Amino acid sequence: MSDELLTASALAAAIDALADPVRAATVATYLQTGPGQYGEGDVIAGVTVPQVRALVRRAAGMPPAEASVLLDSPVHEHRAAALLVLVARYQRASRVRTRDDAERAALHARYLDAVRAGRVDNWDLVDSSAEWLVGDWLLGPPAHDVAAVLDPLASSSSLWQRRVAMLATFAFTKAGDPGPALTYAARLLGDRADLVHKAVGWMLREVGKRVSRATLLDFLEQHAARMPRTALSYATEHLDPAERARLRAL
Repeated sequence: MSDELLTASALAAAIDALADPVRAATVATYLQTGPGQYGEGDVIAGVTVPQVRALVRRAAGMPPAEASVLLDSPVHEHRAAALLVLVARYQRASRVRTRDDAERAALHARYLDAVRAGRVDNWDLVDSSAEWLVGDWLLGPPAHDVAAVLDPLASSSSLWQRRVAMLATFAFTKAGDPGPALTYAARLLGDRADLVHKAVGWMLREVGKRVSRATLLDFLEQHAARMPRTALSYATEHLDPAERARLRAL
């Protein structure tokens, strides 16, 4: 197809052509890119998520190595697009008719390299990619050693790696297994970062919605008293008001 975007430079140029400085200023505030904030130094182009996704659909044939080049860009939307390219390739390699376990493993490894290198460095980047490129790969088939991958991430000094560990558990929860979400939620209860508290609460809420409300309530009965209030608020927001109030008073 003549409109395919197969190189990092082509996709970056297509994104840059849609840049909106006015919107960029608003998004920069939202993603906290100012001095001393968690997204400090990130360059925002001001391109919307639907616009980025539309361009990524034209980059379906982009080699993973080109996506990795784009992950080195200082521009937030470039890195967002690169991650979506990797996720799309992973999903294609996971389908029955196009199954390719070697590519799935390679994409998982490439993603972890990017995470460890600090390229996946804001909550939206983590949330669009960790479930697939870490969680789904661990879930299998074939199943892999969850602790071997998630323990180092959960104990990292990087809040983004810790959020990756928590978001990766979403794949298991969607498959009906709440174990990883409960394990890493308990492990990260004492985390100092608000963005990790939010991830913990969100993943716990999903356990209650998708697997078992009783399982969630049992966890909260044990841990609510020492949970960060943000995590507890997120975890209980789908419960009835009386139940929420009782748990928040523990």
